[in-house]
Amino acid sequence: MYRITKVLNHNTILAVRVEDNQECMIMGKGVGFGKKISERIEVREEDTVYFLKEPTERGNARDIIKSVSPDCLEIANEVLNEAEKIFGKIDRSILFPMADHIAYAVKRIRSHEQISNPLTEDIRALFHMEYKAAQCVAPILKKQFQVEVDEDEIGYIALHVHSAIEDEKVSQAMQIALVVRECVSLVEEEMGRKINVMSLSYNRLMNHVRYMAARVLKKESLKLSMNDYMKVKFPESYKIAEKVCEQTGNRLKCTLEEAEIGYLAMHIERVTSGELDA
Repeated sequence: MYRITKVLNHNTILAVRVEDNQECMIMGKGVGFGKKISERIEVREEDTVYFLKEPTERGNARDIIKSVSPDCLEIANEVLNEAEKIFGKIDRSILFPMADHIAYAVKRIRSHEQISNPLTEDIRALFHMEYKAAQCVAPILKKQFQVEVDEDEIGYIALHVHSAIEDEKVSQAMQIALVVRECVSLVEEEMGRKINVMSLSYNRLMNHVRYMAARVLKKESLKLSMNDYMKVKFPESYKIAEKVCEQTGNRLKCTLEEAEIGYLAMHIERVTSGELDA
């Protein structure tokens, strides 16, 4: 049972759960229609309940609710609904920072101050399904606010979707995308040529660097080492891997475990040898 504390619009209300007095936001079609403060309601199966106790990267959920329009909260909810269709159960607490981002994006676009995202292509490749879910925001914003969002904005929203799926903050996902871009650039520089971005080897390299960076941030370790084998068998790829791991450590302000070098060298060898992996 919930007691209404504020009606934001027909589809969104603020309430407290009667049994423990927890503050929450309830979203659902018509949930606020005709409702009054202090009225008690039961949550329907189609409603979504967001509790307000946890802080977010962009501030306190209560403050975000005060500063953004209910429309932006609803749009963020629709993006998460789309993500849930693709990924199943997700962490919906990302709704509040996502709604805050959407509100600022609308404001920027209306002021002709759209920002660029140099990592859009990397985000699209690394978080492909998250990007696909985030794309649903474009027609919604066009209909609701008459604004056109570009791929750069969708890339940022995709990072919020990713944060709802993995145990990573939006800032960490952006940091990982940057590490991947820098690592691939360094490998290409050492090779003296561009990597075939359509090859499976390239995709495997990007994803390996992604998970390598994630392991470092989460302080996780590899169980086995391929260093001795790779150093002897593929010395050039191993040298490049050493440079990449050093650069990654500098970017993430930490030292990578030596075991990371051998596994990275294996993926570098695949792209440097021109392996396409049909």
